[in-house]
Amino acid sequence: MTIRTASDIATLEARGFDTVFPHQTPWDILRHQAATRPDAVAIRYIHDAADPSRDEAVTYADFASRVMGAARLFRANGVTAEKSVAILTQHTVSAQTALWGAQVAGRACPINPMLKPDHIASLIRAADAGAVVIMGVNGELDYWSALVPALRAEGIDLPIFACDADADSPGADGVFEERIARPGEDIVPEGDQTALAAFYHTGGTTGAPKLVQHMRLNEAHVARSCALMHDLGPEDVVVNGFPLFHVAGAFVYGLSTISAGGTLVVPGRLGMRNAAFMGSIWQQVERLGITVLGVVPTILATLKATPVDADISTLKWLLTGGSPLPTELAEAAEAHTGVPVRNILGMTECAGAIAVEPVQGSRTPLSCGLRMPFSEIAIFGETEGDADPAKPLAPGETGIVALRGPNVAAGYSDPARNAGTFLDGGWLVSGDLGRVDDAGRLFIVGRKKDVIIRGAHNIDPQMIEDALLAHPDVLNAAAVGMPDAYAGELPVAFAETRAGATVTEAALIDFLRDRIEDPVALPKRVGMVEAMPLTPVGKIFKPTLRAEAIRWAIAAAGETLGVSPDVRVDDKLATTVAVPADRFGEMRDALAGMPITLTVVAI
Repeated sequence: MTIRTASDIATLEARGFDTVFPHQTPWDILRHQAATRPDAVAIRYIHDAADPSRDEAVTYADFASRVMGAARLFRANGVTAEKSVAILTQHTVSAQTALWGAQVAGRACPINPMLKPDHIASLIRAADAGAVVIMGVNGELDYWSALVPALRAEGIDLPIFACDADADSPGADGVFEERIARPGEDIVPEGDQTALAAFYHTGGTTGAPKLVQHMRLNEAHVARSCALMHDLGPEDVVVNGFPLFHVAGAFVYGLSTISAGGTLVVPGRLGMRNAAFMGSIWQQVERLGITVLGVVPTILATLKATPVDADISTLKWLLTGGSPLPTELAEAAEAHTGVPVRNILGMTECAGAIAVEPVQGSRTPLSCGLRMPFSEIAIFGETEGDADPAKPLAPGETGIVALRGPNVAAGYSDPARNAGTFLDGGWLVSGDLGRVDDAGRLFIVGRKKDVIIRGAHNIDPQMIEDALLAHPDVLNAAAVGMPDAYAGELPVAFAETRAGATVTEAALIDFLRDRIEDPVALPKRVGMVEAMPLTPVGKIFKPTLRAEAIRWAIAAAGETLGVSPDVRVDDKLATTVAVPADRFGEMRDALAGMPITLTVVAI
């Protein structure tokens, strides 16, 4: 059925859960498609955007066969139902194969290979991995040459298989693609839809690993729900350039397309950073009959600036999420392409989807959309600063966003981390401040949980702050997000130094470079303050620092244009930028995409 409104979701739910979700694990979804559409193309992998003859088309039957081959490989190397497979790759056919094969044999643990080796090693141990798959030596992204020796030095003595390699990968315990092609008996997954399927790392914190425990049903529910909300079918061709260690790549755009029997277009190892693919994006739409582009707002900003030089009449939807969607950016993209934009809100702790704007409904400015089928979204008041389920708020009232339903994960692998996030009664606290209107649409108005969102990448400010506080001259430190028209937010920090200290901003950034585990979390700026702004109880008052970061961002945009704007930021962080009338258009365009409440005026 077509979903446009909350009433349509209720009508769908009246059919019953098992009717709406007949396949409740990722393997059941894939196995069903392989049985009913064996010769249809599941994945089209773009090896060279300039040479269509090199495209790799993988049918559903072939894909399911590869996944089972991977399951046999993992099981033969000690991966049981209680063990996991650590997967350190970008989004490729082999990465997809390893992800789902790991879940047939045991559990998957996709890991960002750009993290520092000691942190990767701690994640591998925390996930109780029995085997590892790493992208082998190649000319585009060679993680292998430095990472594998470093992991061995960290004591990781598990079998390590190389995938997607263009050359020999020294130290490999086998080539993944060759090993999964060996015949053997099929593996039957142990447990039902409530069994643990995967560990997904989140937060970017230092110290103990933070792993979310996905059940099989979490992933299958999100996949099928997104397919329903996005009205996906077998005829759809969906571009998915997200890495599979990101829930959007794995479930929101990936498994959802598989559940609909559609075709995933994967733009090579580099994903949406593939310059050849993105530089010819509209020709690719025409050539491949692409119907859906899944992007983050940063890529949406690129699309609106890319001249449409091909027939893109097959393109039905531009889907975006991962960071706030500025209304001006959505409107500009729609005007440029003639294609509707729809928004998504998700988090790792619920397999990537909290709310989705139905593509067949209207886009509502600043809305994240409607709840997922068979799930609940609630707005709670606070007790001593924490979300309190005993204080539900009425439609239109602003409070802390929480949700529960089949998409909510089974908590963190370390139960001590659950406090304040996974509550009694099945509630998951998102950390956002928001409201739900009378039509059931969710609006995010701020953040209770202090997270910086760069592109679709969540950065824990405490990681930056702890690293800064390790410097002997730093007394206090705070990190916030600086608005950016391309990335949404960029991490910046503020430091209060000891009396008489002469440490510079450049020195502090150099100090952090070896201490920040995730390179994208390295602050772009470190501002020196005489004293941190504090609340009456002595906590750092970050809105004051966010206001300063807004001024930095707008001043930098003005400097690029040769303009000195007058910037005013109120106590709600609403920002007014005044510029000479003859530069108004340039400044407005330069700031479009920043996720702040912004008014540009001409003087």
